[in-house]
Amino acid sequence: MEQYEVKTIAGQTKKKEITVCVPGSKSMTNRALLLATLAEGESKLNGVLFSDDSRYFMKCVQELGIPAQIDEEAKTIVLTGAGEQLPKDTASLYVGSAGTAARFLTALLGITPGHWELTASEQMKKRPMGPLLSGLSKLGTSITFLENENCFPFILDTTRVEQQEITINIDDSSQFLSALLIACCRTNQDFTIHVEGSHGMAYIDMTTRMMQEFGVTAQKLEQDGHIRYLVSGGQQYKAREYQIEPDLSAACYFYAMAMLLGIEITVAHVRKDTLQGDIQLLQVFEQMGGKIKETEAGIALQGPKDGILHGVTVDMHSFSDQAITLAAVAPFADSPTTITGISHIRYQESNRIQAIVTELTRLGVRCEELEDGVRIYPGEVQAGTVQTYDDHRMAMGFSLLGLRTPGIVIDDPMCCRKTFENYFEVLDECCKELLER
Repeated sequence: MEQYEVKTIAGQTKKKEITVCVPGSKSMTNRALLLATLAEGESKLNGVLFSDDSRYFMKCVQELGIPAQIDEEAKTIVLTGAGEQLPKDTASLYVGSAGTAARFLTALLGITPGHWELTASEQMKKRPMGPLLSGLSKLGTSITFLENENCFPFILDTTRVEQQEITINIDDSSQFLSALLIACCRTNQDFTIHVEGSHGMAYIDMTTRMMQEFGVTAQKLEQDGHIRYLVSGGQQYKAREYQIEPDLSAACYFYAMAMLLGIEITVAHVRKDTLQGDIQLLQVFEQMGGKIKETEAGIALQGPKDGILHGVTVDMHSFSDQAITLAAVAPFADSPTTITGISHIRYQESNRIQAIVTELTRLGVRCEELEDGVRIYPGEVQAGTVQTYDDHRMAMGFSLLGLRTPGIVIDDPMCCRKTFENYFEVLDECCKELLER
């Protein structure tokens, strides 16, 4: 499918409430994969997300010698973890465009004795790796860059960790810190990580909570605005059966659908006590006129029945994956929406701030690029083709515009395979159900 034209159903819906099922969390799937890889014994992961990103990660884990039984239909993986030592001490791994796999495996192999070659897609070669690689170099890892400095591809030659303290800047990606937190217990000594920046701390909370669920504690220490984490030596991950939550990033597209259509949508199995920071978008939707309720089936969001959406000003640094989603809802509000705290999304799968501004402008919406975000003004969205920049979130997020504006076409819709390969099928099913009596 080279292009996808969104079905416009605003004002035509017969049903006023539906329930949607979304895949498992990408963030939790990839963390659980690494934690189970490092645990001693057999772990079973349930509710696994199968997508381009997670498949690359799974293949890399298997190429490190970890036995895995994969059942995509049942959404399960059974892994026999390595415990204290990986089965191999040399490997050549291709991480594709999977940022989580790229950062997590780099940190693990950067403190694991061996010879490791890591390569990636052209897209991943452009994404930030410098802070993590610089930190590993200070720990004693020898790094040979095969193309550009501080970028994929590279070779890691690791002998032993020469110190038990590191400073990491997370302004570009919180995955640098998550990666080091998960991997550092393999040094078998007390390990301290000093943190610069504050981007994505909700993802760090997810990481430390999942580490604890697999048997390793990371202690967060704060003093005078400075944050550091201490992971005590002698800890070992324990194999277990683990249930992965539904992907809140995926769920948010359907909550946005509720806002745009003035209907109620429940996303199955989503809970308020989720580990995922994207749940914060629901609070933003409440400010815009939506109403949240928790049901036995999952969290439901009722969009404003009068159709009036209010503009908001919001710092999205801790749930920035949803900046594109909010940007697609914003033109239909009654006042401007200002999104801040997202300067780092210029360095993700695409320059997302530039992509938002370019594509909304192409569709007739006035918007302004800010130093750390974007301001979007109310306006009438015009028909047109949305360029997706090989970015799954642009494809999925900007499809929402077409629910209210006829003639919105998504170019290269299948780039959504990265995290939600049947997104457009699910969207079609929702539209069909809403139009039925």
